[in-house]
Amino acid sequence: MLHYALVFLVIAIIAALLGFTGIAGTAAWIAKVLFVIFLILALIAFFRRAS
Repeated sequence: MLHYALVFLVIAIIAALLGFTGIAGTAAWIAKVLFVIFLILALIAFFRRAS
């Protein structure tokens, strides 16, 4: 999951540098969503192991 977030972040940066603002914004939004999902799943896994 974190890998996909980083891939979309790189796509967003490259698209922004090339001037494709719509694609860059969408890729950045997807990267943010995937990162939040990763954090939530990581916290759930941490607390399930700690119990």
